[in-house]
Amino acid sequence: MFEALSDKLAGVFNKITSRGVLSEDDINTAMREIRIALLEADVSLPVVKDFIAQVKEQALGEKVVRSIQPGQMVVKIVHDELLKLLDAGNAGLNLNAPAPVNILMVGLQGSGKTTTAAKLAKRLADKQKKKVLLVSLDIYRPAAQEQLAQLASQIGGASLPVVKGEKPAATTKRAQEFARKGGFDVIILDSAGRLHIDRELMDEVKEVKQIATPTEVLLVADAMIGQDACTVAKEFNEQVGVTGLVLTRIDGSSRAGAALSMKMTAGVPIKFLGTGEKLDEIEEFHADRLAGRILGQGDVVSLVERAMDNVNKEDAEKLAQKMMKGSFNLEDMLAQLRQIQKIGSLGGIMGMLPGLSKFSSQIEAAGGDKLIKKQEAIILSMTAKERRSPDIIKASRKKRIAAGAGVEVHEVNKLLKSYEQMSAMMKQMGKLGGMSKLLGSPLLKKSPFGGMPFGGMGGKLPF
Repeated sequence: MFEALSDKLAGVFNKITSRGVLSEDDINTAMREIRIALLEADVSLPVVKDFIAQVKEQALGEKVVRSIQPGQMVVKIVHDELLKLLDAGNAGLNLNAPAPVNILMVGLQGSGKTTTAAKLAKRLADKQKKKVLLVSLDIYRPAAQEQLAQLASQIGGASLPVVKGEKPAATTKRAQEFARKGGFDVIILDSAGRLHIDRELMDEVKEVKQIATPTEVLLVADAMIGQDACTVAKEFNEQVGVTGLVLTRIDGSSRAGAALSMKMTAGVPIKFLGTGEKLDEIEEFHADRLAGRILGQGDVVSLVERAMDNVNKEDAEKLAQKMMKGSFNLEDMLAQLRQIQKIGSLGGIMGMLPGLSKFSSQIEAAGGDKLIKKQEAIILSMTAKERRSPDIIKASRKKRIAAGAGVEVHEVNKLLKSYEQMSAMMKQMGKLGGMSKLLGSPLLKKSPFGGMPFGGMGGKLPF
């Protein structure tokens, strides 16, 4: 998300931070470039105008122009204003009502509403131990109700049994009774969507809302919606009354300025971000973290949280101990590759690491996740003896491994070289006494990715 915007802002910041003194012309030029970058990212014109006016007013102040590092001061001002733009407070879900608490999902067709409903149900069950009932009110889209039932089954949850031909209002009433009898804590109502906003859709949602009296009305929107974002947010908020936004497909959008526009137009907080297609790929929205990602400063906290949720702690500790002792083989490298895949896409991970976010789009374009799958296939084509003792892998073995994995021999060589770099680094880490001392090592400086299995070969990307 925001890769194109991040890259352009990084270019602007590089120009101004490299100068010891900033003139008014320098600041005006920077503001003009930031304005263009925001507009190209699909941020609406009124939002851009307000944002630039606020930043420019502060950037032209005496405090900035006469400071020791004026460029850094401008970056901080942009960050702080971006934070104000994104942050509306009350980001958490409001479940403060007698059970069963109702959450109503609204939005256009194709926004990812049904999948988001299932993701939210899984999150509430896993993290807050809530018993959740999923209810489909979509009687128009073919197999929509069956889709939600299947998703409920995949997450080990419950869905309201479907009654063919039943109207959404009647289904909503039946859901309340069913949930009370079944001891459910939360009901998630997945309303019908349309390809466009119409009176029939709004009347139906209003009727459902009146019956359910939900504590949350969440507008689910595709982050790639573009300039229509403001119209959608405005209409739903005025007609129904939205309490929060859920932005989907943020992992696939480089022009996700709709996020900024919708939040400003609706005047309600962004509550969640859909980070991928898997049913656990949804995260709470934190304005400070997203501001950091947009400005290329990373988001280590979210990365750690994601790792804690998806990586087995005992396995990770065992692997870490082996690495610290320098006893690192290809089976351990395979385990690390699998841990990385559990956390998320390679480009997404890189985007969360400070200083490395600029490589994320490069990695995605080069097929970073395919690279991991390819490396996994190469290691799996080896015998157990070869994985444990990589030194025995010579020319004839390389040919057999390459044929088994469906790759060329040079790709096997590339993986082995990457392994050797990692292994050498782990040994040096043990000698130096930990990561903090390793950071100054010339070995680490060879690769922009610190010798990770997907790291550079002699300072270049392995693609």
